[in-house]
Amino acid sequence: MTSYLLAGGGTAGHVNPLLAVADALRERDAAASVLVLGTAEGLESRLVPERGYELLIVDKVPFPRRPNRQAVAFLSRFRRAIAQVRAHIRRHDVDVVVGFGGYASAPAYVAARRERVPFVVHEANAKPGLANVLGARGAAGVGVAFAGTPLRGSEVVGMPLRREVIALDRTATRAEAAAHFGLDADRPVLLVFGGSLGAQRLNEAMADSWGDILAAGWQLLHVTGERSDMVDPEVPGYAMRRYVDRMDLAFALADLIVSRSGSATVSEISALGIPALYVPYSVGNGEQRLNAASAVTAGAAQLLDDATFDGDAVRRFVLPLLGDRERVKQMAEAAQKVGTRTGTENVIALIDRALGAA
Repeated sequence: MTSYLLAGGGTAGHVNPLLAVADALRERDAAASVLVLGTAEGLESRLVPERGYELLIVDKVPFPRRPNRQAVAFLSRFRRAIAQVRAHIRRHDVDVVVGFGGYASAPAYVAARRERVPFVVHEANAKPGLANVLGARGAAGVGVAFAGTPLRGSEVVGMPLRREVIALDRTATRAEAAAHFGLDADRPVLLVFGGSLGAQRLNEAMADSWGDILAAGWQLLHVTGERSDMVDPEVPGYAMRRYVDRMDLAFALADLIVSRSGSATVSEISALGIPALYVPYSVGNGEQRLNAASAVTAGAAQLLDDATFDGDAVRRFVLPLLGDRERVKQMAEAAQKVGTRTGTENVIALIDRALGAA
């Protein structure tokens, strides 16, 4: 029986690909032991047990960004976290460790090396996190979601995606999706969303321009986010939702998308071959702009600046595209060549290779 330890968490961007790989490993071999390493504070503390996996806890030890009291205590705390992971590896006779980034991954990589257990790194963002930068130096395999990600020894494997996205037949599902949202399956649809909490910049731009979008002959499916206080105008052709638990249906209906460019969002949109206008979130280290780079280079997407994205920007940049059906078609064709639905299988192939080499 093979024992796998999947390390990662903190955010959905780390937890969701981890769970996709965990599910595939369990489906392939029901006798395998699939364990997850995470912190007690991260999103994994809720999502992992809900999915039926045992969560092994490691202390959350952030890397110090400046010399202060926390930096002084870092080494002792990090050594303690490594010791915790080493104990987990021994107790569960772990054969291979797979890290997806986040606080749990850094001590997992060090612990695996010291226990002489092979480990694999998967990086979801085009700009890698520090844990994966360090882990890649000694990994048996390194997979990245996007071409050009600067990680030593990496190969492009894509993103492990949700099963409902991988299995989606957009053409066959379009009529069901239109009925679900109360829209017309025979008319084009612009999908706008900013994640589960929404994106105020996108919402404000749509509030000022939805009438222009409808006047251009398009329908609008707008997911505002749970915290939004936008008022639904309740007009034909405009479906406003605060939250959508069937994003596969939203994707099935979308002929063009306006969204943020988180790694999972870009990977799902690219895998489904949908043209997009990305408005990268300006806060952070710039990874959202980089995440969209390969789709933009391929002609499948365009970038719009967050700071200037408003109703006027929609009228200047989005409306001309809505009126150019041939250009949208060309972007869709380019999108078909950018993404992959085999990210999960590709990561498992890295894991199997690491096990074989060991």
